[in-house]
Amino acid sequence: MTSTPTASTTPRSTVRTGVVALAVVLDVVAVLAFAAGGRATHSADSPLAAVLTIAWPFLVGLAAGWVLLRAWRRPLAAWSTGLVLWVTTWVVGMALRWATGEGLATAFLVVSAAFLLATLVGWRLVASLVLRVRGRR
Repeated sequence: MTSTPTASTTPRSTVRTGVVALAVVLDVVAVLAFAAGGRATHSADSPLAAVLTIAWPFLVGLAAGWVLLRAWRRPLAAWSTGLVLWVTTWVVGMALRWATGEGLATAFLVVSAAFLLATLVGWRLVASLVLRVRGRR
């Protein structure tokens, strides 16, 4: 008796799941890198606590963006996915910081927006370039 592959077990769906998982990981790493860079301005008993204190509002914003946008449909799209994820990550993150009494200094607003834009859109631009170059071979 032979079994035929289902849509959930085909190599293509496995690759797709891997791409989505990688995109989620890279987005989370981008937010954590941003938070790690800013941890020096927060006093905490441990560096990990400082990073998580900074990161959690932005991780919530990132998750909200993934769900609202259904980013798993086009996880590598720099403009339609990356740009919208950047906006939701930043806006929700800042709203949660404000709601919890965390600081919203002008420099923090600008640096966070620039860093998150560069990373959330930037890695997708690099991925698109790599895929384009590989496709020409």
